[in-house]
Amino acid sequence: MKLYKLYFFLIIASPVLAQQKYPFQDTNLDTEKRITNLLSLMTLDEKIAALSTNPSVPRLGVKGTGHVEGLHGLALGGPAAWGGKGKEPVPTTTFPQAYGLGEMWDTELLQKIANVEAIETRYAYQHYNRGGLVVRAPNADLARDPRWGRTEESYGEDAFFNGTMTVAFVKGLQGNDSKYWQTAALMKHFLANSNEDGRTYTSSDFDERLWREYYSVPFRMGVIEGGSRAYMAAYNKVNGIPAMVHPMLKDITVKEWGQNGIICTDGGAFKLLLSDHKYYPDPYLGAAAAIKAGINQFLDDYKDGVYGAIANGYLKEKDIDEVLKGDYRVMIKLGMLDASDANPYAAIGTAKDAIDPWLTDTHKKLALEATQKSIVLLKNDPSKQLLPIDRAEVKRIAVIGPRADEVLLDWYSGTPPYTITPLAGIKAKAGKDIEITYALNNADGKAATLAKNADLVIVLIGNHPWCDAGWAECPVPSNGKEAVDRQSITSEHEDLVKIAYQANPNTVAVIISSFPYAINWTQEHVPAIVHMTQNSQETGSALADVLFGDYNPAGRLTQTWVSDISDLPPLLDYNIRNGRTYMYFKGKPLYAFGFGLSYTTFAYKSIETNASTLSKDGNFTVNVTVANTGNRNGEEVIQLYVRHTNSKVDRPEKELKAFKRVFIKAGETKTVSLALSAKDLEYWNTKTQKFELEKDTIELQAGGASNAIILKKNITVN
Repeated sequence: MKLYKLYFFLIIASPVLAQQKYPFQDTNLDTEKRITNLLSLMTLDEKIAALSTNPSVPRLGVKGTGHVEGLHGLALGGPAAWGGKGKEPVPTTTFPQAYGLGEMWDTELLQKIANVEAIETRYAYQHYNRGGLVVRAPNADLARDPRWGRTEESYGEDAFFNGTMTVAFVKGLQGNDSKYWQTAALMKHFLANSNEDGRTYTSSDFDERLWREYYSVPFRMGVIEGGSRAYMAAYNKVNGIPAMVHPMLKDITVKEWGQNGIICTDGGAFKLLLSDHKYYPDPYLGAAAAIKAGINQFLDDYKDGVYGAIANGYLKEKDIDEVLKGDYRVMIKLGMLDASDANPYAAIGTAKDAIDPWLTDTHKKLALEATQKSIVLLKNDPSKQLLPIDRAEVKRIAVIGPRADEVLLDWYSGTPPYTITPLAGIKAKAGKDIEITYALNNADGKAATLAKNADLVIVLIGNHPWCDAGWAECPVPSNGKEAVDRQSITSEHEDLVKIAYQANPNTVAVIISSFPYAINWTQEHVPAIVHMTQNSQETGSALADVLFGDYNPAGRLTQTWVSDISDLPPLLDYNIRNGRTYMYFKGKPLYAFGFGLSYTTFAYKSIETNASTLSKDGNFTVNVTVANTGNRNGEEVIQLYVRHTNSKVDRPEKELKAFKRVFIKAGETKTVSLALSAKDLEYWNTKTQKFELEKDTIELQAGGASNAIILKKNITVN
């Protein structure tokens, strides 16, 4: 400390030395020493101000950076006006919702998508001085129930799958430079945040093994494997304690996982400690508890609480120093305290003739590819063969429905540079030789008339992502969004499908939705069904590519689609063993986790391993041989599940442990290698308080869906 004081004195005393940097600006100095120096120079007022999402210290020339939203593309506009109220939106590449990105089952592509988002985030920040470099993404929450209003933000219901996708997105956002991050990935919402109704006061209750083996897995993988050093604490309680003051923040994420960066509250969460949770008698105790728990960024008005905590002796300046270190570790990784010439990302968007990246063909093509890959073919009756559309047979297509001529954005969308609706995409693909007619609904019998006179009918139904209503309002029961859970999982638009089918059995149903529907009648009667999610700027082009066969669909579901709401346990039951997810669901699903069809067929030939036993800390290679037995090139998503046959603790019926999306030409056979780690087979021992590998016989299961297992092989675990 004496050295720093002397250094500071010399800077002030000498005109020559006045040009020199503070020690915290010395990039050759150890990061922790830089931060220690910076904190030693800051006043208490500056430290308290830095507990916001802007850790700038203007007096010392420190420019911090704030947050932006980015679940499926940078958001600097959109329905929520993320670019700033009254400001002109900055258009950005808009991909399918996170739920749809999950349905790609493609980690390599997801990482590219996140990298494109990071490039655009840097560009907007450095070229237009808009936004920030801390990106609130990915959402690592688990979609354990389809009624959850924010299902659209999650990759799916499986912990390993969500964790794998989370890792890919984090790596894409942060980049591959050894010293700097392109952007910082801030995961949300920690932990077990999957009910909207009552989320500001309800408690998510479950046992210790579910905490370790299910709910926390995507976050743990995001920190340890992905390298994320930022996350947002959830609104809800976890086992009776509000998440933002829960000991798990420090005791597990910091001390065990190595999380040493930003831990922020959710918006308005500090006030909720008193108003909704009623957990503290005054804001001073609440502020002290939050900071001592590890919170270093508040997303609401916190200053009076912190000053009061200091004045009452609940909090010391050193407590603030300790948490602020995390903020500045992230700022240093982003290069905010360094000269720009040292940071390879600092040049993005600085050239005078720079082209907005969202206008480039590279970014447009990636949006199209992502949307194509996200589309799931749910049904294609071989006796009808409606899909792909046969141009020789089909000369008139009736396009019907509320989702036909629009691309709807959600609350966390930005503003895309353009959008292509399904109707526009179908018209463009049909060309001059196929007549396209359109009806929004069956007012005056229009839909039925057009359907009857067509060779093929395409009915497009689905939800409205933000309910076209005020905050916390969803007039349509099957709709949901942030702050509102779904009251129904049946579609109010399914009657329109019935009308179209009654007029013309050659009907294709397209479900454009942020979550599953119980479309039992449609599944039973309609010959072809497609699912895709909202938001992509390339919605229409990608859908038309699939419908006309220019792209062979290979998307897969990431959530169990139940046939009835009565198949679901109560929404607030967080014990998934009571019948949730493919791992514990006892009924027959409408569509299973991992399900999706293709225009070609695949045969699973063999499953082989590089050893017959697996030991602690060991790794294993599983080779699955698959043949494309159809007459079209296509992609198969090879899924590897495990079943514990002799475990001494309760285990799921099966668990996903590896997957790979693979392109296979017609008539071609490929052997695909999947990695399996001993760590993936461990369980949390509540007595020893650690993950343990037990002696067991593991049944390896390979197939194209969780309920379509073709190959099995046993291995021994020592």
